[in-house]
Amino acid sequence: MLSQKLSKYSIILGSASPRRQQFFKDLQLNFTIQVKEVDEVYPAELQGSEITDYLADLKSKAFTNLGDNELIITSDTIVWLENKALEKPKNEAEAFAMLRKMSGKKHEVITSISLKTAHSQKIVNDTTAVFFKELTDEEIEYYIKNYQPFDKAGGYGIQEWIGFIGIEKIEGSYFNVMGLPVHKLYKELQNL
Repeated sequence: MLSQKLSKYSIILGSASPRRQQFFKDLQLNFTIQVKEVDEVYPAELQGSEITDYLADLKSKAFTNLGDNELIITSDTIVWLENKALEKPKNEAEAFAMLRKMSGKKHEVITSISLKTAHSQKIVNDTTAVFFKELTDEEIEYYIKNYQPFDKAGGYGIQEWIGFIGIEKIEGSYFNVMGLPVHKLYKELQNL
């Protein structure tokens, strides 16, 4: 249904995330993957969704000279805790520190999506509140050792063991926490 509507577009997903790629497959979109290295640095004064909007846009700017029928979709996700962005941990110590800090607290997962053609661009974002139980050091260490969550904002995946045992509730889109607010992407694609 959606793939027919978008048949005039050559869709490019500008993401190496296996979760985002799977969402695109599940939406039955015909797409190619092109990942361009971008230095993900943003102005220090940006807050919350301003950061992810900026980074999704920055990633889209790496794609220059788009053809008339090309649609590039880029995205960025952060965990927002106590007015600070938690990005992807670089190592076990950073992942441990992030999960320890989130333990017993609410944080927000914010994802922005940029949809860009040669003639237009739209950026949308979504925020989901996630409530962690008090995690023990042993639970955190077990998770990091067995799941290596270094490609995930905030150092965890909701769809993995830590999500099963540690998340008490969420308010908002589950799929947003996985890295893509699919309902918002679908709506924007319908409106193209």
